[in-house]
Amino acid sequence: MLGRVLVLLGDSTAVGIGDPVSGGWRGFGPLLSSAFGGDYRNFALSGARIADVRRTQLPSALRLQPSAAVVIAGVNDTLRSDFDTRQLHSDLDQIVGSLSAAGTSVVTVRFHDQGRVFKLPGRLRRVLGERITALNEIIDVVVARHGAKCVDLHLLPGAYELPTWAVDRLHPSELGHRMLARAFAAKLVESGHDVGQVSLECSGGRELTIAHHVAWLLVKGIPWLWRRGSDLAPLLWSHDIPGEARSPVTGGGGGAVAGEALRADTGR
Repeated sequence: MLGRVLVLLGDSTAVGIGDPVSGGWRGFGPLLSSAFGGDYRNFALSGARIADVRRTQLPSALRLQPSAAVVIAGVNDTLRSDFDTRQLHSDLDQIVGSLSAAGTSVVTVRFHDQGRVFKLPGRLRRVLGERITALNEIIDVVVARHGAKCVDLHLLPGAYELPTWAVDRLHPSELGHRMLARAFAAKLVESGHDVGQVSLECSGGRELTIAHHVAWLLVKGIPWLWRRGSDLAPLLWSHDIPGEARSPVTGGGGGAVAGEALRADTGR
């Protein structure tokens, strides 16, 4: 172990999107790093799926021999027509297992009901809700197997309040990122690390104006809805939405929406 090293792995939330500062994004990473002390590296990439974390981010993180790691990914997988619970379990198990075997304290998250924050058509909300449930079941199995820590976003105070969310309602606001940093810090303390307090007082972010809202809608919002709608259309137009049929998660207890059933419905 090369001193105290904190690493972040994951997607756009770990990148810090939603907490704008001059010159880019901040997010929970720097806030948590300041409380943690030591060295800090963020390997997260916007749009990353769990397989991307395993293939590209994990090897780089392991080379640093980190003492602590935060892993937050999986939502991008639920938004794709090739959603496969067995592959997700295999990839996440390798990520958390490899870090834990290296002596790293791992913290990840269980996801909230995104349909309560980002308003979606009923049919799409049902499909994505079932996928979030399946993903959370996988996370539960992997966390229990490797003794990792987990922040349950559904139970996080303020998780469903609008000030917690950025203009896109998909990423945390500055307040939301501060809430995440504080929750992760508490889990690292439970793992035996000396971690300072994270303030919830918002002070460093840029104020969002009407122009920011309009710009996001035109540049990001409409293209995002179009891509996701096109990708999930075969599933949404099918007569039956999978969700009742369940199969064991490979290599552990618990269950998840059958990946085979999902692939059959989407024609993949």
